[in-house]
Amino acid sequence: MVKELMLGDVMQEFAGTRRILECIPEEHLTWKPHERSMSVGELATHIVNLFIWQEAILRYPAFDLAAAPPPREPFKSREAIIEEYDERVTRVSKLLSESGEEYLGEVWTLRRGETLIQQQPRAHALRTFGVNHMIHHRAQLGVYLRLIDIPVPGLYGPSADDKLQAR
Repeated sequence: MVKELMLGDVMQEFAGTRRILECIPEEHLTWKPHERSMSVGELATHIVNLFIWQEAILRYPAFDLAAAPPPREPFKSREAIIEEYDERVTRVSKLLSESGEEYLGEVWTLRRGETLIQQQPRAHALRTFGVNHMIHHRAQLGVYLRLIDIPVPGLYGPSADDKLQAR
């Protein structure tokens, strides 16, 4: 029962994230709100890359940030963003569906080389380090969309844009 609740929760968040990614205007992929901020394309790429960590949580007992691949180039199109996002959602949801509750309760470790960052049950790591992290960046992307005057879809109810369009 707990796993089914978790799977439903995670899939709802994945669907909401896809709705935000679908709104990205290709002509603004290089736009950023501040010089130290990621661009729209970099932020969308980071959101998709978070699935690498989610997969690692579900496949391996630990993840070493020191061994993580270098940052990749940002996606060049919304289509490429959505295509890889969908592929990764399919893989992570399959892994989660196939994971037993005992497995999800096993301790998962995040480290950077010899430095221990955190240890927690795999299910908790998936929700915090994987999904909540994605939600955080999804919210940033929503702010970016607002700043470039792109309607932001509601995720947990109607957004201000949804209400405006309903009038």
